[in-house]
Amino acid sequence: MSAVISTADSDRLQPSSGEDAGPAVVSLRGAVATVGGRPVLRGVDLTVRPGEVVALLGANGSGKSTTVKTVIGSVPLAQGSLELFGRPRRKFRAWHRVGYVPQRTTAAGGVPATVREVVSTGRLPQHGLLPFRRTDRDAVDRALTSVGMLDRAGDGVANLSGGQHQRVLIARALVGRPDLLIMDEPMAGVDVDSQQVLADILRTEVERGCAVLLVLHELGPLEPLIDRAVVLRDGCVAHDGPPPRSVGQHALPGHDHVHPHADDHHHRTTPGLLT
Repeated sequence: MSAVISTADSDRLQPSSGEDAGPAVVSLRGAVATVGGRPVLRGVDLTVRPGEVVALLGANGSGKSTTVKTVIGSVPLAQGSLELFGRPRRKFRAWHRVGYVPQRTTAAGGVPATVREVVSTGRLPQHGLLPFRRTDRDAVDRALTSVGMLDRAGDGVANLSGGQHQRVLIARALVGRPDLLIMDEPMAGVDVDSQQVLADILRTEVERGCAVLLVLHELGPLEPLIDRAVVLRDGCVAHDGPPPRSVGQHALPGHDHVHPHADDHHHRTTPGLLT
């Protein structure tokens, strides 16, 4: 934990190891997965506890994105087990408790939509296709305010910059007030202002008790918030503990980072958060 976090904050951010902490938010054990017929995960163990901020680090193709996609259910496990909030993955239905920000992409996927419409879709796991209520509209306004995009609510997402697109995706994930927030490379290709907005948002979410799982290329402004780093290498866990010092573009062994990730394409989907 960085020295800029106070002792009180450090005590808050480090969950207890006893039973009072409750079940792990994410418990992935012996995860084996393939993408496009190619083995990507080779026995990954990953635990995220309530209120904890965990960063997934590693070289391009090491399995970072595939790991989070197994957690949200879009890449199936060939072997291993997954529990979410103490429930086996096959029995877990409370997807409203999970907020997911994919790697930077066009927020509406090419479909004409306003910022408000895109963010509103983040409320669907809570009430399905029932009519929106005042509480839903208020939640959308709060999420947009938190990312500094309320004044752009009526604008088409096609007119936004890359950093603004990312803010919209973050607002969509936050609108349901999740207990677990998963972000895949949220800092990639966004401007410094948007990076600082993200750091401020995560600090607020952690303060209310949200657990956070981040796929990161480098820690950057998020470093003071990271409790633990899990470094992947060739689909295996090479490190699970304090964040490596001075993690940068080429700091991790064998790092050769090229976008898009090799483990991001042609994955077989299963029912989960994205369906």
